[in-house]
Amino acid sequence: MENKLLPLDIEDYAKKFSGKILLRQEIPLNDEQFQQLLTLQNFTPTPSIIKKFPYYQCQRCGSRKRSLLPSFPCATCGKEHLYCRNCISMGRILECEPLYVWSGPSPAWEKHTSPCTWEGELTPAQQKAADWIEAVIGNNEKELLVWAVCGAGKTEMLFPGIAKGLEQGKRICIATPRADVVRELKPRIQKAFQHVTVQALYGGSKDKEADAQLLLATTHQLLRFKQAFDVMIIDEVDAFPYNKDPSLPFAAERAKTDASSTIYLTATPRKEHQLRMDRKQLPHVFVPLRYHGHPLPVPQMKMTFSLRKDLRNHEPPSAFLSWLQKRENPKRQLLIFVPTIAMAENLYENIAKLLLQEKVIQTNKEITFVHAEDPDRAKKVQRFRDREITVIITTTILERGVTFPSVDVAVIDAGHDVFDEAALVQIAGRAGRSADDPTGEVIFFHDGKTEAMVQAIRAIQKMNKRGGELHGMPMVW
Repeated sequence: MENKLLPLDIEDYAKKFSGKILLRQEIPLNDEQFQQLLTLQNFTPTPSIIKKFPYYQCQRCGSRKRSLLPSFPCATCGKEHLYCRNCISMGRILECEPLYVWSGPSPAWEKHTSPCTWEGELTPAQQKAADWIEAVIGNNEKELLVWAVCGAGKTEMLFPGIAKGLEQGKRICIATPRADVVRELKPRIQKAFQHVTVQALYGGSKDKEADAQLLLATTHQLLRFKQAFDVMIIDEVDAFPYNKDPSLPFAAERAKTDASSTIYLTATPRKEHQLRMDRKQLPHVFVPLRYHGHPLPVPQMKMTFSLRKDLRNHEPPSAFLSWLQKRENPKRQLLIFVPTIAMAENLYENIAKLLLQEKVIQTNKEITFVHAEDPDRAKKVQRFRDREITVIITTTILERGVTFPSVDVAVIDAGHDVFDEAALVQIAGRAGRSADDPTGEVIFFHDGKTEAMVQAIRAIQKMNKRGGELHGMPMVW
């Protein structure tokens, strides 16, 4: 067939569609162009839902629970058939509509010369970890877990390995469970690789093409990829929802090529990874010290007998006021973590009044609250980063992956179930991240200490001890 309809050559289409598994409406071609590529066998249709007795399985997210695939009267074909509810937020998968996979020629990704433009310098601890990452990627080794404390500079440790992959013409994905982390990473990665196209994919992102050689994405976005990446870097591998939703590890595994290398990044490895490390099944490098050489702030627990009564009245705990009046450095910004959206909204006005009274803020414009359903959360976080906002009341969406140079951290109702050990360690890790202010206070306000609180404090103390013993040099297995 003559190439009369297609505006691009086949190499351009290969880069645009290779490694993706898409619904027809996700392929930005008119019907004539699409049919031409289909006739040329550059696209191959595949069933979106298949029978795997006694289950039906979605071929995008891998879900196969019968309860997730109920009957549905289809507006497309008029028949009653199945659809997948598990990944419906990515666009409804219908039994009558196939998914399409690129089956044309594979794209040739550019082999970059000296792609890293970052001019910073790694510490000895960071350099040792970076060398291992670079070796795994450069030698096509299977996997490596980087266990580094909050604020160790994991992103910078990746730069030599990313550069090595780009020099070898590999396609690289940095995936993370949280959209906030993707938004924060993009300008840092762009600055470090100024001559490489970088795209960021998350719900509502401006980047839609997903055809860059270096891609940042939420783990949910990996549901649209198959055999795409030669290097898969999964940041915050222990974080929700990646550690709770089986479809996300399924998608990450499918998105890798057969010869890919996988780098896991975490400050709080889950039991699965710890077990594999103990059995010598998972190579890992351990960095127990922050990049500036100072220890992690150790949280303090503040008993608050009136906590339930205070919260019922939408008042901050009485102990919170006492601490506020005695803060070591009142110039620091303040992160206040609460367990629920309702609590953030209910406490907001009374905390604002208290902070105005104590002259922590001068106007209500200096305080706000954010949560996962807040459409303005990205703007609010950026305003906090720019110091236009002094205080943020937040749910656990800001527990990890965001960096603020000088903050104190308060956790109200720290004994709530949502604050497990990993969450509390990550929350504590928001403080003391800058070399100019390497300390910062972390206070757990509670009405009865929990095992999670105790274990989080012990974990931080253990990291600090190991960091001191090793003088910042990582342990490698």
